[in-house]
Amino acid sequence: MPAASPRPREPVLSRLLQAGDACIVAQHQPALVLDYARSRELAPRAILAGTGMDDLQAPDAQQAISPAEYLQLLANVAAGLKSPETSFMLGQQMLPGHFGALSHALMHAHSLREAIALLVRFQMQLCPLLSPRLRDDGALAVLYWTDSFGAGQQRGFLVEMHMTAMTAMCRWLSGERLPWRYCFNRTPPRYTEQHEVHLGEQLRFHCHLDAMLIDAAWLDRPWPRANAMAAAVARRSVDAAHAGGQRSILCALYDYLLAHIRSAPTLEQCALKFGVSPATLKRHLARHGSHFQAELDQVRAHVALHLFHGGRHDNDAVARHLGFHDANNFRRSFKRWTGMTPMLLRQSLDAYRLQSGDTSAII
Repeated sequence: MPAASPRPREPVLSRLLQAGDACIVAQHQPALVLDYARSRELAPRAILAGTGMDDLQAPDAQQAISPAEYLQLLANVAAGLKSPETSFMLGQQMLPGHFGALSHALMHAHSLREAIALLVRFQMQLCPLLSPRLRDDGALAVLYWTDSFGAGQQRGFLVEMHMTAMTAMCRWLSGERLPWRYCFNRTPPRYTEQHEVHLGEQLRFHCHLDAMLIDAAWLDRPWPRANAMAAAVARRSVDAAHAGGQRSILCALYDYLLAHIRSAPTLEQCALKFGVSPATLKRHLARHGSHFQAELDQVRAHVALHLFHGGRHDNDAVARHLGFHDANNFRRSFKRWTGMTPMLLRQSLDAYRLQSGDTSAII
């Protein structure tokens, strides 16, 4: 009897989350946004338009909405309130949140490093619209965010919300205000009062990353609220409930490109990895407001900034690392990514370091 032929493998792309998938529990963060909207007496019809929800009461425990619908909910509330404090006020209540065992694990985290590790591992539950990433380079720790589902014009709103959430949670769990420095990949707003109230005065705009920076020594400093036994119990419950872990297509692509950036990955190679045709991958990226070259350029820019930060790499070394065979081509590409040449960037970094001793200028 002939052996049965193996079943075809399911394409990786089919297991990744997309903006239209109902994957965000409405009873979690969306419910907090609804509660805030109710407290400000916004009209229910305006708040709920395009969100997949039909009332302002607490959503059913089984109801889930898509990232696109959650983005629409946030856009509705922001438009209805027309207040520069909305993103910051929503961020204040975002973390540790009300996620059962997962929130308990966060509340009993032993240190900043452990809390960030939970945020990264359970990103889809704790901060589904932006993906947190930690870069620990010896003396400096950089927590930065990448887009998960195509935030578009709401990117700035989300960054303010997530930075405020992280700042407020750390202050509560550590018992002190951590000396974060904040970098924004945007022009400065007309007024920065809300940034200063909720984040502090260490603000930098016109940066190349949306990031929070802190001396690495703070990563492992013990937090007074930590309870090792409670944390272990919570983590076991979390591991059982979220064994597989979910990622969006944009996050998975970023991870793949970052891991293979030295070999100059192509659209065709990525499509093969995800088990689809290049045309199919292009269509999925277009639905998230992006395209392959933009995603590749983002990762290359992030890696180049990381390498230049250490001061140990010149143009040729960084170009080779990123798979460029021509340093001039790399220089032109870097200027397209960041708006300045590598030489100007390094000169500005050196000048700023001499003036202030602040390494955040690298971002």
